[in-house]
Amino acid sequence: MNEVTLAIIKPDAYRSGNSGKIIDRIILEGFSINGMKQIHLSKKEAEGFYEVHRERPFFDELTSFMSSGKCVVLSLERENAVLKWREVIGATNPEEADDGTIRDQFGTNTGSNAVHGSDSPENGKLESNYFFPQKDLL
Repeated sequence: MNEVTLAIIKPDAYRSGNSGKIIDRIILEGFSINGMKQIHLSKKEAEGFYEVHRERPFFDELTSFMSSGKCVVLSLERENAVLKWREVIGATNPEEADDGTIRDQFGTNTGSNAVHGSDSPENGKLESNYFFPQKDLL
């Protein structure tokens, strides 16, 4: 059964000119892109998206980083989308990411790790809905 997951090409990867390479990888891995847009999150929007992490010590740094430049957000679909996307992107810390994963290739550290991926099918839907109303999805 198909699932939905959210991918974000973060400001570091966008600034480095790696958005196209990451999108190519998404397609090569068999994902359907149901929604895609370039955005520049405000601090308030980043705080809303990462609300679940508000009490964590990295919250301010994360939301400041995510609002520091343009991103590309994508609603992806395929069988086992969440698990597959997390395999493709690799560990949060690029130094621990498997060879050939997106974070291994394009991430520089735990904070600037190129991409976001939903951590569960439920969050995949919620996160996708944060950026894409149903009417905007193909």
